[in-house]
Amino acid sequence: MNYDNKSHQFPAPCIIDSGTIVNKDDMRRLLDDLSRVRYVHLLDDKIQSEGEGWVIEIFTHPHQATMVANHNIYLNLQSFDYLQLHQLSAEETYFDLIQDNRKLRLIPLAQCFQDPDVTHNLDAATLEAMLTQVLSARWDVQLDDESGF
Repeated sequence: MNYDNKSHQFPAPCIIDSGTIVNKDDMRRLLDDLSRVRYVHLLDDKIQSEGEGWVIEIFTHPHQATMVANHNIYLNLQSFDYLQLHQLSAEETYFDLIQDNRKLRLIPLAQCFQDPDVTHNLDAATLEAMLTQVLSARWDVQLDDESGF
């Protein structure tokens, strides 16, 4: 008898609008297109802090922190055990990143359903601020590399 393991594999998960995601690559794919968000930091379901910010970076590293400061959010997916996807309304979804009794809720503020290849209209001040942030982050990385940390 010829037994084929492939015919008895379970299908990959299919999550539509709500569910729990444990795979870090799936988590990254869901969060990658976030830009401006409202965040709520909860411990034991009690609000510790909240505000608005820009998701600057999403990464996976065992020794680096998730950081939220100065309206910038740097998400290390290693800081969380899983992601819960929830639906606020028929058109709005939010994300809960969970680790033990800590929850970081991300609620997208600017949902744009346009073609991603279409250039968005940004004013000069916004573009200048974004460019300054990018250059500043790059200089910080270069200084860190030179200091030997």
